[in-house]
Amino acid sequence: MYRFLLSRQWVIITLVALLLIPTMIRLGIWQMHRHDERTARNQLVSEALSADPVPVERLTSPGHTVSTGQRYRSVTAVGHFDTEREIVVRRRVNGDEKVGFHVVTPFVLKDGKVLLVNRGWIPADAPSQTAFPEVPAPPAGQVTVTGRLMPDETTAASGIKNLQGLPDRQVMLINSAQEAQRLGARVLGGYIAQTAPEPANGTPEPIGRPGNEDAALNYAYAIQWWLFSAGVPVGWVILVRRELRDRREAAAAQKPAEAQPAAV
Repeated sequence: MYRFLLSRQWVIITLVALLLIPTMIRLGIWQMHRHDERTARNQLVSEALSADPVPVERLTSPGHTVSTGQRYRSVTAVGHFDTEREIVVRRRVNGDEKVGFHVVTPFVLKDGKVLLVNRGWIPADAPSQTAFPEVPAPPAGQVTVTGRLMPDETTAASGIKNLQGLPDRQVMLINSAQEAQRLGARVLGGYIAQTAPEPANGTPEPIGRPGNEDAALNYAYAIQWWLFSAGVPVGWVILVRRELRDRREAAAAQKPAEAQPAAV
């Protein structure tokens, strides 16, 4: 009665089941790796945000690459804003998903080095995308700024294409090496998302704090995949037993018909 398992249909069903089991197990393992990665990232972000502010030059310098452990660290700097060489970053959204610009202003330190300060978001309400938007002025004179240290933006990390031929003082990515070439200055690696002093009248709109990634969801997905993998052989057995039952019923129904005498 089990000879039907050698049919083309059942060979295919069995092979698919055998392939699904390791595939689902591997997907569960991958989700657990994602869970561990997100948990570790959340821990790093939490530690960085809760750490006391330090002078920015303790963590970065011209040409420095901001590491994962340094990202989001709170830093301070003393100097003055250079609004004449300010730039805006195109196609950025605020907390309400409205498209506008990020305002990046060179901040000149006492020793002449430059720190890029992302002062926040402004709406794209200029008459055209080629005109430089109206940007609220930062505090004048010497000032102390505080912000979260961020790595240079790249196309590989962000997926944003670094378009060429943009209007004057408009860019797609915040990149210290690119700005060092434009400014002809010693620019500290990375940039900061300003948190203090708070902007007058709430503009530019400050960049929001990073949120925690949902690591628990990856854990749930891993359990789900493993349950699916356990369900595949159970489902296969149920299908086999159903097929066997149907064949037995069909055979039982055929026997009385064969047993009846032929009509004279």
